[in-house]
Amino acid sequence: MPASPDQALLSVRGLRVSVADGTEVVRGVDLDVPRGSAAGLVGGSGSGKTLTCRAVLGLLPAGVAVTGGGISLRDVELTALPAAERARLRGTELAAVFQDPASYLNPSITVGAQLAEVLRVKAGLARRAAREGAVELLHAMGLRRPEHVSTQYPFELSGGMLQRVLIAMAITAGPDLLIADEATTALDVTVQAEVLELLSDLRRDRGLTLLVVSHDLAVIAQVCDTVHVFRDGVVVEAGPTRQVLRAPRHPYTRELIANHERFGIDRVREQRSRR
Repeated sequence: MPASPDQALLSVRGLRVSVADGTEVVRGVDLDVPRGSAAGLVGGSGSGKTLTCRAVLGLLPAGVAVTGGGISLRDVELTALPAAERARLRGTELAAVFQDPASYLNPSITVGAQLAEVLRVKAGLARRAAREGAVELLHAMGLRRPEHVSTQYPFELSGGMLQRVLIAMAITAGPDLLIADEATTALDVTVQAEVLELLSDLRRDRGLTLLVVSHDLAVIAQVCDTVHVFRDGVVVEAGPTRQVLRAPRHPYTRELIANHERFGIDRVREQRSRR
């Protein structure tokens, strides 16, 4: 079952998020993410899952604010921190990757130079060490010919390659928590599976804790130990992924599973049951 608060790397308690007119769009969300685990947030558009993660990151849109509850990373209450301290933590102890990676890269600078600059800023490396470190990170992301990739511009790379570059940038400072918010939505099925496998490898090899946000239950099934099902700003069901997939309690969860069966969730569910 989900971890108790004292076991969690990330703990969210009674989170409430409201828009400018006072309407609550996240209504009392609780979730715990144990260190080294992978937790999934799933639900339809507007269900509150992305706003919950944006609240964790301190990146809510203008006119949207946390109006209740708490968010702690280890023992640090994030909602009580000044904006500058939240920004520092975002670059070092928690990080995120989003949909449409090309929009987060400068199209006029090679990806190697951009990654090297992140290494200089976050890891304090000298120029030469940063360039070498950029190539090493691209290699660690499973990119073929990383030396060549480092000389290419974003428009020369595929969506899957760009997402790997963004993941490399996100982990440069060795964060404890990586939030992947719809990070594979724009990718085809084969590339999506490869990126999800990369996230699983990073979790295993680097001790990374994952919070994976998706509208696609099959994505959550492939990667996550636990799942939180969102609807209308509320978590309607939560528990171990295998248990929720095999014996969903809430009608909305059953509806999600029925809608995704044709996309291969039965195969993923069967694979999990054999582990």
